[in-house]
Amino acid sequence: MDRSGNPVTRFIDRWPGVSLARRMMLAAALWGLVVLIGGALALSALYRAQTLSLLEEDLEQTLVTLTREMTQEGAFLEDGQVTDAEREFLSHDARFQTQYSGQYWAVVSLTPDLAIQGDLRSKSLWDEPVPVTSEQIRRAVAEPGMAQFADFDGPAEQRVRVAAKAIILENRDTPLVLVAAADRTPNDAAATRFRSMLLGTMIALFGGVFAAMVAGIRFSLQPLKRIEHDIADIRAGTRQTLREGYPIEVRPLTEELNKLIGHNRDVVERARTHVGNLAHALKTPIAVLRNEAKGETQLDDVVRRQTESMHANVEHYLKRARMAARAETLGARTDVTPVVEALARLLNRLFDAKGINVSVMGDTGAVFRGEKQDFEEMIGNLMDNACKWAKADVLVRISDAPQELVIDVEDDGPGLSPVEREGALKRGVRLDETIPGTGLGLSIVTELAGLHKGRLELDQSAQGGLRARLRFPKS
Repeated sequence: MDRSGNPVTRFIDRWPGVSLARRMMLAAALWGLVVLIGGALALSALYRAQTLSLLEEDLEQTLVTLTREMTQEGAFLEDGQVTDAEREFLSHDARFQTQYSGQYWAVVSLTPDLAIQGDLRSKSLWDEPVPVTSEQIRRAVAEPGMAQFADFDGPAEQRVRVAAKAIILENRDTPLVLVAAADRTPNDAAATRFRSMLLGTMIALFGGVFAAMVAGIRFSLQPLKRIEHDIADIRAGTRQTLREGYPIEVRPLTEELNKLIGHNRDVVERARTHVGNLAHALKTPIAVLRNEAKGETQLDDVVRRQTESMHANVEHYLKRARMAARAETLGARTDVTPVVEALARLLNRLFDAKGINVSVMGDTGAVFRGEKQDFEEMIGNLMDNACKWAKADVLVRISDAPQELVIDVEDDGPGLSPVEREGALKRGVRLDETIPGTGLGLSIVTELAGLHKGRLELDQSAQGGLRARLRFPKS
């Protein structure tokens, strides 16, 4: 069948982001409900038809018995009058002796135009009209000896099933119509109870089957969960490849993923090698030019300035290339606290004469998903910058939240205005020429944080100085 003709498929495809497990559960639930409820309704209809068939068989048996008793001695004269009004057929059956018992019979004589002329009846029918319609009489007369069935609103507001059969006697010009009727209310009530019980049973069965199906689906999809966890471990750096032992259906996928991961590592390693070779190839000619331009001529001065510019650009772009290569490495991870504490100890020694105290606080188990060298580059630039501008204190706060890693570097220096914060992130901008530096620190941190899906934010710290915040998402 075409997908467009499948209502369940069209219904599920409206939500493309729904998980495979939920798709399977939803499809199975819809089809299961259709099949079980449809089956329950079909079985209840079959049961109702069977009970009605049994009721009709009982009515036909009553007609047979009534015919046999009548043929033993005529009950009607040729003019249609009753020969013996005291005569009672089927007197041995107590059901026909109790008023409005729900079981009735009657023998009807007809005029030539098929109107009812007279009748014999069971005591149970009392003085109620014979439960037969003119249409049913016409059908019975048209097919003598064949029982014709119909429903009728009978005595005591009972819904009765009526069987009528015409018989032809030798001494009569018009046939007699034998009528047997029975209250069908108990049969209908039994069918209704059966349907309710069947629906309840089917719903309970569906619940059990659906629960088993959910458990089966979850068990069957466990290998995909294992793949998800293995990939997360690889990104976190706790694994190098996906585990073995997967089912045969997903084994080709895991093998291809392992090959892809290995290829990624090979590409990164080749990129690092090429960057190193390029750096060596460029640095040597630049160094030669710088050494040769030691004179005092104008040409020497131009060569020195241009080689210095070339050297700075080469260092910058080679550093960016190395950072980009490291950032693409799967599985790299760095413990944050040991790196920050080591840098704090180093800066405390370097800025001891200035009276700067660098302190570290926060989560000790935080992990940065990247190379240690990249993290040292970022946090080292921020901490060094804070120490240059601080009056006395620099605080590094580490927050390992469920969704992201946040590192704040705060100082008690003069801080920056909103306009100065925006300009400080641009490459080569120096807000104070008296402070040593190239103006590349914050821009390098911004670029490197972006390569690791993070960002750098500048704001005012609680100590009055600058707060530099690094954010790295966990996903």
